[in-house]
Amino acid sequence: MIEILDPGPQTTVQDLGRFGQLRYGIPPSGPVDGFAFVLANRLVGNPDGAAGLECTLVGPRFEVGASCAVAVAGADMPVTVNGREAPGWTTLVLGPGDVVKLGPARSGVRSYVAFSGGLECPLVMGSRSTYLRGQLGGLEGRALRKGDRLRIAAAAPPPRWRVARRAVPDYTGEPTVRVVLGPQADRFTKEGIGALLESAYAMLPQSDRMGARLSGARITHSRGHDIISDGIALGSIQVPGDGQPIVLLVDRQSTGGYTKIATVCSFDVGRVGQVRPGQSLRFRAVTVHEARRLLCLADAVLEAGLREEIA
Repeated sequence: MIEILDPGPQTTVQDLGRFGQLRYGIPPSGPVDGFAFVLANRLVGNPDGAAGLECTLVGPRFEVGASCAVAVAGADMPVTVNGREAPGWTTLVLGPGDVVKLGPARSGVRSYVAFSGGLECPLVMGSRSTYLRGQLGGLEGRALRKGDRLRIAAAAPPPRWRVARRAVPDYTGEPTVRVVLGPQADRFTKEGIGALLESAYAMLPQSDRMGARLSGARITHSRGHDIISDGIALGSIQVPGDGQPIVLLVDRQSTGGYTKIATVCSFDVGRVGQVRPGQSLRFRAVTVHEARRLLCLADAVLEAGLREEIA
């Protein structure tokens, strides 16, 4: 078991997501930054989809009741074990009674904590992921609270690994996010598309797991901003009548009636989710062919991430 001593502002249980339910209006949920989540699991010897914690801006403080391994990846949250500094992106071996704390993020937004064996919560529609708006999955469909206890599945002690430095993302600065234009790019003016691709957009504090709300140059429509509702893909960039883009994330609605100017490539969705309120990002258009090539490169970085075993 682990006991939550301080949950942080929003810490939830997530696995890789709840698929096949969008037809019923239930999003996949899962981690916003899948790259960091998967590497955290691999650091403790878990399957990629084992359930762990997603922490937002400030992490939790928790006590482990038995020997296990943990790993913290994602946003740069300072990690301590029993008050002593510990590294992120590394396998950490704990004993009974050890207390782990994740502090306020110095860069990025979301950090992930994986436990060897994975967290055991009831499966809901095939997943342990928490969907807060629907109050399902995870622990009673809600964010964790002080005093909550979570069970860890039994697992053999994993080797100790660290993620190669070149594979650790840099969450500082102004990222450039790759997009494929469409599916309704024809509903925007040439100037509107130019604004999307030539301007910086600031992340608004109203952003959440449903959507990243941005503020910047107005994106103008050519034939109105409303369409007959259609399906929403992960990373769809909706532009309502105010001309400000919204990147739709893992807790997105299943359909929507606003025009979508572009779609963020899957390998950059997690980077959008790590942009802090007030920080800016830019968009760059790529072709579908280029997006496939870039996806292969991103997959190669993920596969090569764990190359340094700790003696």
